[in-house]
Amino acid sequence: IKNIDIKTNDEFGNMAKVINKEMQVIASHLEEDKVLIDNVKDVVSQVNQGKLDVSVEKTTSNKSLNELKYILNDMIETINHNVNKDINPILAQLKEYSQLNFVNNIPDANGNIAKGLNDLANIINEMLQENKANGMNLGESSKILLENVDILNKASNETALSLEETAAALEEITSTVVNNTERIATMSGHSDELSHSIEEGQKLATYTVESMDSINEQTQSIADAITIIDQIAFQTNILSLNAAVEAATAGEAGKGFAVVAQEVRNLASRSAEAAKEIKELVENATDKTNSGKKIADDMINGYVKLQENITKTTNLIADISSSSKEQRTGIEQINDVVTRLDRQTQNNASVATQTHDIAINTSNIAKRILETVNEKKFRDS
Repeated sequence: IKNIDIKTNDEFGNMAKVINKEMQVIASHLEEDKVLIDNVKDVVSQVNQGKLDVSVEKTTSNKSLNELKYILNDMIETINHNVNKDINPILAQLKEYSQLNFVNNIPDANGNIAKGLNDLANIINEMLQENKANGMNLGESSKILLENVDILNKASNETALSLEETAAALEEITSTVVNNTERIATMSGHSDELSHSIEEGQKLATYTVESMDSINEQTQSIADAITIIDQIAFQTNILSLNAAVEAATAGEAGKGFAVVAQEVRNLASRSAEAAKEIKELVENATDKTNSGKKIADDMINGYVKLQENITKTTNLIADISSSSKEQRTGIEQINDVVTRLDRQTQNNASVATQTHDIAINTSNIAKRILETVNEKKFRDS
């Protein structure tokens, strides 16, 4: 700034001196303002380059510029406190984060954002480490699950096949038991008929014994009558002998009587022989009737024992029939249980198949988790 060149001592000269003095003051203030503004430009340039640990150091008598200086310094200090003293490490770290690299932290972090980004990086590292461990555990667990499901599926199929064979065998057993039950019922009916026939046979044997006793009694009566006839024949024979002796004593007059006596004697002899034969026949008949009676008695005793055995057999058949019915009921219940087990086993096989698919999906998820985690760089745990 050039001074006013007036060298007079009048009012104009005095005014020029005052103006020149004020001009010097203004020039000095403008210089201070320029220095401050240059300092501000330098600070702003450094801030634009990411340096936030700077401030406007110069000062001026211009209150407005000084106030602007304080505002700018406060703003830089606030940004420094909230962000960092240097933005460039943050930008470099964010670039690494965009490339999925979370290994490094922001060095010398003093700002809240820088510290927060470091904390976030630490959390991401822990999360990735945990995800990797979970992925590996999930993969191993899915592998074991897949193996166990394969074993379960195989066992379910084998069990289903065994149950199917068991069901078929039980069906055959059930059919056999049903047929046996029907046969046992038929045997029970035959046993009742046989028991009735034995009762009839026992009655007939009893009647036979009674008839034998009656024949025996009549035979005994005949034997008694024959004994009497034999005695009469014996007496007649004696009388005929006496008559023959008397006829011989009478001589010629007794010849006719002797002939009669001889005929009577012959008749008595034949009667005795006939009586003897009849007696032998009666004795033989008596022996036969006694033998028949004994046989009939043995038959009765045999029928009694047979009836007892038939009764025992009938009771045994009844017990077997009852047991067969119970067995049939039990086998039918077992058959129902096996059928339900077969259905349950088929359901288990279906569940095992679904679980197999889930295990495969889980294994694929574990692989994708590991692939996703391995795409990122992070610190080892």
